[in-house]
Amino acid sequence: MEMVPFEKAYRLMMENAAPLGKETLSLSKAQSRVLCEDIRSDVDMPPFDKSAMDGYACRFADLDSPLEIIETIPAGKAPEKRIGAGECSEIMTGAVVPEGADRVVMLEDIEIIKDKIVVKRVSAAVNISYRAEDVARGDIVLKKGTVIGAPEVAVLAAVGCIDVPVWRNPVIGILATGSELVEPAGKPEGAMIRNSSSYQLAAQAKSAGFESRYLGIAEDTPEAIGEIIDYNRGSVDIFLLSGGVSMGGFDFVPGVLKDRGFDLLFEKVAVKPGKPTVFGKGKDDFVFGLPGNPVSTFVIFELFVKPFCFALMGAKWDHRRVIAELADTVERRKTGRLSHLPVKLIEKGRVKLVEYHGSAHIHAYTIADGFISIPVGTEKIDAGERVEVTLIK
Repeated sequence: MEMVPFEKAYRLMMENAAPLGKETLSLSKAQSRVLCEDIRSDVDMPPFDKSAMDGYACRFADLDSPLEIIETIPAGKAPEKRIGAGECSEIMTGAVVPEGADRVVMLEDIEIIKDKIVVKRVSAAVNISYRAEDVARGDIVLKKGTVIGAPEVAVLAAVGCIDVPVWRNPVIGILATGSELVEPAGKPEGAMIRNSSSYQLAAQAKSAGFESRYLGIAEDTPEAIGEIIDYNRGSVDIFLLSGGVSMGGFDFVPGVLKDRGFDLLFEKVAVKPGKPTVFGKGKDDFVFGLPGNPVSTFVIFELFVKPFCFALMGAKWDHRRVIAELADTVERRKTGRLSHLPVKLIEKGRVKLVEYHGSAHIHAYTIADGFISIPVGTEKIDAGERVEVTLIK
């Protein structure tokens, strides 16, 4: 199968993404999930005219005269008296503003003389949050497709949405392939290395709010790889395999996937790192085959897996990006692939290349704040040019 441009591969992938189904979660478990319905408010917010700070509720017309304090109004207690001429009520933040009052004077702006307040400084600020100025009853407060973060949890709680309608979260099965791999707890000997990519992918999935299951390490045989896939078929929505996808004699993953009915939409993508990336669709599941090197798995997860998973959850994923001035000149000889290099943000809106030795050098990404992309056909980006940085932290 031919190498496809990044844009085409991305389109082929996303054309096959649709929400998996709906479920209802408790408010405490809804964070990082995606709303499958619009959420409307059952109350006005604020529900009444309330004081925006501690102070004294009074009339603007009376601010040039001493004011008699007629009551104290704490939050949660309704006022008992109306403000008349020459009167005020001590009021706490969040308390109901009494009838007759048209502003709250800050404590810092008054002085108490003989049991009356005298306004020392008249401010233009009213210091009242008016009923329904934030949200009116019946308003949509969160739209379908919204990813639920901490502010969204607060809004859901404020409108009494304790049973939250969300799209189902895809379950990702993470499988490493390679007879040279041992678990991190083991001591690699000879030509063996520790399996770092699987744990990295699990961490990326967790950070994005996805559910993942570690399926272990499969030896480099079609039988070993196929057995683990067969055993887990039906219990995961996406298989995420690392290793075994290139052109070597022990790269069995594409063949194993085809034998199990996966329609492989691409097997090579014009990106660096990550050229031998595989994506396929089964009857009820999907598969990504990623290169084994950890930088490749990291970058391809960000570029492909993350937006695809969010699409299965009914949301559109957009990376956080910033524009910065490049501190170093970047040059390359081969320009046939979209290339990604780790960078660190430095002073005054500038970005500096991180020392990077290739797709096995994952330590570079512990220093980096993000990566820049070098388009196909571009040989050089001069220092001082402005570049787009995809943030990873």
